Amino acid sequence: MTRYLIERKFEVTEDRMPEVGRRSRRIVEESFPEIVWEHSHVCVDQQGVVKTFCIYGAPSEEMVRQHAQQLGFHEILALYEIAGDVTPADFPPV
Repeated sequence: MTRYLIERKFEVTEDRMPEVGRRSRRIVEESFPEIVWEHSHVCVDQQGVVKTFCIYGAPSEEMVRQHAQQLGFHEILALYEIAGDVTPADFPPV
């Protein structure tokens, strides 16, 4: 399954993010069972705007965008197909 990195900017405050997370999960389970929400990093910028960087597995970018549209409360700033993953362990010292 193709994996995607989604950068989002939310229209809600940090204290409402658990509610948004529950809504996102419910939408995946009820409407998009093909999507796998792996994890998200939640950040708050200097202006207090909540941003997330989410990793999803999905059959298509369009399906990820459909889920986002149903979720609401945000805009997608960027959506990338993930080519691969690396960690420091992949690069042993010379």
